[in-house]
Amino acid sequence: MAGPQVRPHEGESAAHPSAPIPVQGPGVGTFLRSSLGDTALRIFPLMLGGAEFAWTIDQERAEKLLDHFAALGGNAIHTADSFSAGRSEHIIGHWMRTRRRRDDTVLAVRVGDHPDNPGLGPTNLVRAVEASLTRLATDRIDVLYLDATSEPVGSVEDTLATAEWLIDTGKVRHIAAYGFTAEQLVEARILASAGYPRIEAIDVPYNVMRRRTFEGDLRLVAGAQGLAVTPSHALEHGFLSGRHRSRHEVAASTRGRQLAGVLNRRGVRVLKALDALSAELAVPHAAIAIAWLLAQRGVAAPIVNAYAPSHLDELVQGVGVRLTRAHLAELARAAE
Repeated sequence: MAGPQVRPHEGESAAHPSAPIPVQGPGVGTFLRSSLGDTALRIFPLMLGGAEFAWTIDQERAEKLLDHFAALGGNAIHTADSFSAGRSEHIIGHWMRTRRRRDDTVLAVRVGDHPDNPGLGPTNLVRAVEASLTRLATDRIDVLYLDATSEPVGSVEDTLATAEWLIDTGKVRHIAAYGFTAEQLVEARILASAGYPRIEAIDVPYNVMRRRTFEGDLRLVAGAQGLAVTPSHALEHGFLSGRHRSRHEVAASTRGRQLAGVLNRRGVRVLKALDALSAELAVPHAAIAIAWLLAQRGVAAPIVNAYAPSHLDELVQGVGVRLTRAHLAELARAAE
């Protein structure tokens, strides 16, 4: 059955009469899936993040973004119980319910940083998951990211034992980590060999400008354990989209404070390298940033946040871009 006709987004002009006829039916991305680590989950190589939902993006705009992501073939959505105090989860849950998309969606949720249930202690972890399930109006979380950044993990064994109960009860299918050290991941793998649930993926802030956090012991451990890497901050707060090119533009943006630290000589070099690659490959800067991540060993699907459907169009192009070794070396030199 033919899909709905493609209409211009709000604020965008209609396509020129000589433009290609829109493709009807499922987006091409619907047929593009990759494995998330050793799980049976098959996902599009981008995860749509809900960090801006109910903060800078209201429900109507958020649902348009989710609709557009699904139309492009996207099927993995990432949120956290701390995003807008849980309101991001409300929006995603409403969208899945009203669009009847739950069974088609790989739902990833990060817990551990909500003020009502902080940390990964057994009691708070169970309460956090149950609260997220209520807000999302679903009975299960496909990938539960355990956030160790707000409070230190008291006991990796206790956390995994609680995760085991959550999996056994069907509330969670798989677990992943955010903010775990390389040593904690090694300990978790030793415990997994004794029967505890295995951590299948890690979320770490990572992009061509921010490499030090991941490229070290954490990368070695992730590679040795076969962990899927789902990096966040793929565009470095929007800097790698190429839209912010002066201190005035940075100051005027909603991410001015975060961007101020990267608009330096190194940042300017990276922008110039992106300019050259964008001209050579005829794709947006954001697509090159995504392509760079997907070229890194172990990266399964960057987590991306977008403000408009047109931004998603740019990001999705990165899935189809293949950077050569020369391209990667050029970006590496610029980012040094």
